[in-house]
Amino acid sequence: MGAILSGLRHGGYDPTWRTDASGLWRASRTPDGPVTMHLTVARADVAGDAVTARAWGPGASWLLDRLPAMLGDGDDTDGFVPEHPVLATAHRRAQHFRVPCSGLVMESLIPVVIEQRVTGKQAFAGYRSLVRRYGETAPGPGGELRLVVPPDVRTWRRVPSWEWLRAGVDAARADTVARALSVAARLEECADLPIADAHRRLRAVPGIGAWTAAEVAQRALGDADAVSVGDYHVAKNVTYALDDGRVGDDARMLELLQPYAGHRFRVQRLLELAGIARPRRGPRLTVPTHLPA
Repeated sequence: MGAILSGLRHGGYDPTWRTDASGLWRASRTPDGPVTMHLTVARADVAGDAVTARAWGPGASWLLDRLPAMLGDGDDTDGFVPEHPVLATAHRRAQHFRVPCSGLVMESLIPVVIEQRVTGKQAFAGYRSLVRRYGETAPGPGGELRLVVPPDVRTWRRVPSWEWLRAGVDAARADTVARALSVAARLEECADLPIADAHRRLRAVPGIGAWTAAEVAQRALGDADAVSVGDYHVAKNVTYALDDGRVGDDARMLELLQPYAGHRFRVQRLLELAGIARPRRGPRLTVPTHLPA
């Protein structure tokens, strides 16, 4: 369960997410309103593990109805044959991984836009500060756990420019979020569109390119083929894993992934879950600041 849902988490201190001895807690905003969800896994010998879910808040029924899809129930693994030995090993370690489908497009889109062209540390900190400042206390026991529901579309629209800068989000990314928010209802409809149409609609918004659309599709649309082209790390790590330790670019990655068409994100995620990545010997990126003097 953790491997499937972990992509919905944005950083180690994501205020919408918490794990403890009792299981996984998550605060979310559904079309019916805010919700706190609690998931536990009971090990079973024959029928497979059983997930028990509880939810509180106006969005509880919506989320519980959606939970099987969120856990990858609709993910079709037919045709996926991990022939490369490194990939085969990664698949054995996470053979029950499925691509999630949250159905919540804007919930994934806003943090993904914030993550464009910056380090993960900077992006996660920016998203965290904005959600804590403009979100609302999660319903039910989520409040006691200090979980925060992300802002609704109207609230996101009211975030002033200086607060985006204070959170480390430059004007280009903030403007992309604003353009997406202006057509939020149309973007949420992507969850009910064929995948190709959904990608086209997402990319019709200036500032949303192939990488951003893929990252959203991996989380909200259940797209097992949405490989993260244009990512700073993904192509290097995938080529290192599948090309005998040689580090390549996006073009080489796509060439190596061609036999897995329809499952290219599945390959990417299985390698990530296995911790397979090229050695990093170069200097780390400097984290810029946009705080006022």
